[in-house]
Amino acid sequence: MKSALPYYGLPSPRLKAELRPLLKDWQPADEGQWAATVRTLWDEATHREEWYAAIAVARHRRARAWLDETSLDLWEHLVVTGAWWDVVDDVATHLVGDVLARHRAAATPVVRAWATDDDLWLRRTAVICQVGHRAETDLDLLRYAIEANVDDTSFWLRKAIGWALRQHAHTDPDWVRAEVDRLGDRLSGLSRREAVKHL
Repeated sequence: MKSALPYYGLPSPRLKAELRPLLKDWQPADEGQWAATVRTLWDEATHREEWYAAIAVARHRRARAWLDETSLDLWEHLVVTGAWWDVVDDVATHLVGDVLARHRAAATPVVRAWATDDDLWLRRTAVICQVGHRAETDLDLLRYAIEANVDDTSFWLRKAIGWALRQHAHTDPDWVRAEVDRLGDRLSGLSRREAVKHL
């Protein structure tokens, strides 16, 4: 794990166990307090587990109503400053993904802009944020995000493209086959192998 932040060394199951009683009765007063808590935990973190705690607060059941398009600026901050797969993928597939699923009309233009952003991790987020959306996947958005990044040589984008296609193949294998054929040689070997893994 390449990280500028050191670890306390807590395995994921233990961290979840430590957080459970702290979050069980936590009741944010309002959306502002919740967002400020997430941002403070994130920005003042001295160890990586504190970032994981910030994400747990962000995903708290009492905050679900606040996962709307106004929260996308906060998730963008977490993605850009986190800049590594362990935090980016959680933010992308859960927080951004949940916003997109519930507020598609408002969130789609933001995700489309991220697909062509200079920041690699925002582009990865645009590609994978619909993982798990199954039949509700916006295929035009998925195709746009993939098309915008298919020529990138970064491992992180090639892997993301393959992952997004592989996951959607469980729902619509014919669409994924057609996309793999359409993209042809533009699709990297890594992306292709991932995409057709279960076809």
